[in-house]
Amino acid sequence: MRWQGSANCRDSNRAYLASQPGQKSHSRPDFAILATVLDIFYILVILQIALGLYSLWDGFEWFRMVRGRLASHAGFYAPVAAVICPCKGNEPGLEENLTALTRLDYPQYEIYFSLATSLDPALKIVERVKAATERPVHIVIAGPPEDCGEKVQNLRKAVEALPDKFELLVFVDSDVRLPRGWLTKLAAPLQDARIGATTAYRWVIPSRAVGAGGFASALASAWNASIATLLSRPRENFCWGGGTAIRVKTFDDARVLEAWLGAVSDDFALTRALQEAGKPIIFCPECLAATPHPWTMSSLLEFTNRQILITRVYASRRWLMGAAAHVSYSLTMIYAAFLILITIPSGDPWVHLALMAFVVILVAALKGALRTIAVNEMLPEWKAQLNQWSWVWIALAPIVPFLFTWNFVSSLLTKRIRWRNIRYELVSPNVTRILKR
Repeated sequence: MRWQGSANCRDSNRAYLASQPGQKSHSRPDFAILATVLDIFYILVILQIALGLYSLWDGFEWFRMVRGRLASHAGFYAPVAAVICPCKGNEPGLEENLTALTRLDYPQYEIYFSLATSLDPALKIVERVKAATERPVHIVIAGPPEDCGEKVQNLRKAVEALPDKFELLVFVDSDVRLPRGWLTKLAAPLQDARIGATTAYRWVIPSRAVGAGGFASALASAWNASIATLLSRPRENFCWGGGTAIRVKTFDDARVLEAWLGAVSDDFALTRALQEAGKPIIFCPECLAATPHPWTMSSLLEFTNRQILITRVYASRRWLMGAAAHVSYSLTMIYAAFLILITIPSGDPWVHLALMAFVVILVAALKGALRTIAVNEMLPEWKAQLNQWSWVWIALAPIVPFLFTWNFVSSLLTKRIRWRNIRYELVSPNVTRILKR
């Protein structure tokens, strides 16, 4: 049956129901209820189709931006840089990730590894990496955090330990593996002093190391991929703590150290400071950072719940918009599935209802396909792994909103998170309580 619009579908449904022999046994109120239920279905599904098409169009705009940046020259701006990497624990692939930082194709930079304590097992790995390179490597012992996140504490102490010779600050995470040209590309746009910061984003490389065939890892990658496509417009972008570069002067002028006081989220606090200073943030898709990290379902839920709760505390408008989009999608698809199931046994014309609901799924999958094409261009050195998991970003794209819905609901129920085995209560953007274990 060809769909010719919601009004035609609705009217044909009502005519069909009225023409059925068994329909005479139905009371008028029952018929009115069913008609209302169908009307609600059409309103919800058509709204999701419209939102999905807008999102897909926005995805094409993002893809065009990505290709434009990939085709552009990186430039020659390369001031003396301090690469600051907070570390904690002996996570999978840590030595390979830290070693990659020592091999960046950038003329002048030094690395500062920052740890909370000298008893951290990551220290031995950091020392091995330091001994194996001629690149200047420094180790900062920050001490335990006091009313702020441990990562924020590590970053603050590392920045405070820097000599005056550095013109550029670069913040990276220990769980990403960066290619040689990464820093050159991230630093280049900052030649324009009007820019506040440049930022990258992670791309989770799925792994079958843990979990049921790697499903948790695949879902983590699909969840994360949907956030990557939000980065495009300088005034709406946010800094990602795993890969951000900023001029020292801009950092000081925006008073980022003050913004970090009492914060648990280094990147959102940095974003807020730049927004208040009126400085745009440039997303560099050419600097996408591969994150080959194994996941379990419990670690996935802990991570995603934490990210959305942090968003609620630090960026309430962004949280509200995301909640509206994902919760409405999830409720619509649950409602559609329920309606289709109850109309099948009664012989009602359920086929076109299913086809309309499938359009919503199809549009979400198409945007996932767009991400798949883009990431193959952004991470050519990971092409083999990306081809192996290419189905993930397409097949799981329609499922990801349900995980987001869980995250948004969870963020309403508590203000407590666990991060790297430390429990925090997020009272406000600048008030964080460290809870006893």
